[in-house]
Amino acid sequence: MRVKTPWIDALTKAREDAADSKGKAPMEHPKPDLTPRRMSDSYYCAVLPLAQDKWLLDSYLNATGHIRQVQLGALFMDLDAFAGVIAYRHTGDAVTTVTAAVDRITIENQLTEICDLEISGQVTYATGRSSMEISLQVAKAPAEGEQVKPEDVLITCAFTMVSLDPVTRKPVPVAPLKIETEEEQRLFKKGEANYKAKKSLRQRSLLEQAPNDEESNLIHSMWMKEASWSNPNVPDKRPSNVAFMNDTVLKSAMIMQPKDRNRHNFMIFGGFLLKQSFELAFCCAASFAHARPTFIALDPSTFENPVPVGSVLYLRASVSYTEPEGKDGDETKFTKVQVRVDTKVRDVEHGTRKSTGMFNYTFLVEKDIQVMPKTYDEFMIWIDARRRAENAKGILPGSLGQHALKAMEKGLTE
Repeated sequence: MRVKTPWIDALTKAREDAADSKGKAPMEHPKPDLTPRRMSDSYYCAVLPLAQDKWLLDSYLNATGHIRQVQLGALFMDLDAFAGVIAYRHTGDAVTTVTAAVDRITIENQLTEICDLEISGQVTYATGRSSMEISLQVAKAPAEGEQVKPEDVLITCAFTMVSLDPVTRKPVPVAPLKIETEEEQRLFKKGEANYKAKKSLRQRSLLEQAPNDEESNLIHSMWMKEASWSNPNVPDKRPSNVAFMNDTVLKSAMIMQPKDRNRHNFMIFGGFLLKQSFELAFCCAASFAHARPTFIALDPSTFENPVPVGSVLYLRASVSYTEPEGKDGDETKFTKVQVRVDTKVRDVEHGTRKSTGMFNYTFLVEKDIQVMPKTYDEFMIWIDARRRAENAKGILPGSLGQHALKAMEKGLTE
């Protein structure tokens, strides 16, 4: 279970501890065990019996009733909770472990039937620093005694978890991994590559690296095109399949309730934030395209600040980049749509404001449609999103939307 203590008990204990601690030295907590661990020590696997339990299935299907349109937000919550379970199997309970980043969530294959789902994972990268990478997969549950087939893997993802001192809230080291097999060596090297890729992505940020010549030319070309549309002396008019970026914005605000807290009781569960940002991004893509979006991937995303219970969470989604997807000459046009969701938290009195993270979701829609920036800020958002799209092509084999494209094409002929 994600939460181990009822809210009223946790609140009462926190007040009692605060009263008792006045004038006393902080309590000493046991130090974490830093003995190197095997990957298998943290391995964990569980099955969601969706084919067996229709009441449970209710929590994962959407209004269409098709498993292919499963509520991914619900699965994202499960994945974050699962990553927490695996993290504590590696670190023990002497530390406080929190979600620091979602390195990537990718749809490998589309669901085609109602079936039991197996979620499994383990720590695949830990060097003795405070962070560790946890690799997870969601797959069609295999028959007893059988292994998961590659074509039955539905989702792969990686989470970065960070361990903190329970009292000071400062990062503390965790046990490094002890590599024993060639497969473990492969997974470890993949985790190391992901770590370096994240550093490289930060270095390519527009805060670190200005638009290059190619990007500057693209900006100028789009600006000239937009200027011609607003010039009454020029016959060019804005095409019907082009929407301005500021017209794609959707916003949401909500109070953070105790039922969505994490196991440490007073901060909101990271999976809940993923679910809310994903659902707003989905709505944004659907509103923009006037078509049902198919999720492809979530780019590497960082949780910048915790979200306290009782605070107000603000979310803002907008289409940041579009790119055609599909074979030349096809009668049906498909477009990859990248949606950026910015999240901020305020206390109820609105005296403080902090960014909690930025999430970039990529969808595929059955539509030939483009987004057009107008202001300098929007052009920078567009360039940043374009860099993310180029980076994804370098990381993922083949075209990012091919699985989704095939599934959509199949749906059109059924």
